[in-house]
Amino acid sequence: MKVSTKGRYGLTIMIELAKNYGEGPISLKSIATTHNLSEHYLEQLIAPLRNSGFVKSVRGAYGGYILADEPSNITAGDIIRTLEGPISPVEGLENEAPPQRELWIRIRDAVRDVLDHTTIEDLANHTEEGESDAYMFYI
Repeated sequence: MKVSTKGRYGLTIMIELAKNYGEGPISLKSIATTHNLSEHYLEQLIAPLRNSGFVKSVRGAYGGYILADEPSNITAGDIIRTLEGPISPVEGLENEAPPQRELWIRIRDAVRDVLDHTTIEDLANHTEEGESDAYMFYI
C-alpha cells in the first residue's frame, strides 16, 4: 500500500487544524504557505473531508476551516480511508493462495491497527526526539 499525496496532504491539513483547535478557523492559503503546497490542490482535498464530516467551513473575511470534532476523536485511518479508499496492500485477496492471503491479511491488519490507533491529536502533538529539551537549561 502506498499513500499518495492526497493522503499525505490531507493529513497535513488535519494536523494543522488540530494544532489550532479551539482557536478559530484556519485558511487553506495559510496551510499551503506554511507547508509550501498548492492551495488549489488543498481545496480539492478539503471537499471529501468536509463531506465526510471531519471539517466544517466558516465563511467570511476571517473564515477558513475548523475540525468538526475533537482531534482525539479523528484517526489517521479515518483520513486515509476518506482520501485514498480502503486500506489493503494488494487487490483481489480472494484470488491469492492461502499462504499469501494470510500474509496480506496480516499486513493489512497491522497497517489498519496503526492508522486506527493514531489520532490527529497524536500527530499534532508529536515532537522530534530531543526537541522537547530544546529550551531546557541545565545548571
